[in-house]
Amino acid sequence: MAIRSVVEHVKEVATQIEHVTVEQLEREIAAGGDLLLVDIREIQEVVDRGTIPGARHVPRGMLEFWADPASTYARDYFGEHRRTVLFCAGGLRSVYATKALNDMGFTDVASLDGGFGAWTAAGGEVEDRRSTSTWVRRSEAQ
Repeated sequence: MAIRSVVEHVKEVATQIEHVTVEQLEREIAAGGDLLLVDIREIQEVVDRGTIPGARHVPRGMLEFWADPASTYARDYFGEHRRTVLFCAGGLRSVYATKALNDMGFTDVASLDGGFGAWTAAGGEVEDRRSTSTWVRRSEAQ
């Protein structure tokens, strides 16, 4: 069997989840409800490019562990019925992440169409994380 294209697979999985546009997310943020924004990009992406203000950084590899209330890694900001919007750089990784949370039993989860790239292209506010992050890029020479 040939390896399936990840982009084609994401398109298939995307039909099984909820999506929000930048405009819809802006309305949800403005409404001030109990919204959890989850940035699943790698830490260097967050530090280099910033994030949506108020977003929690949850590395994609830890998402299920941090979201599971029975896990030793659990984070208390996740909630089974809490409105949660996930985003990555371009909207592909967050499709898989949204599906994973749905499969775990989370009931109000969506993926941001176009991810952080769509947010910034639309002129969305960006929170700088360089000044607060303890992550440091090491040069290749060291």
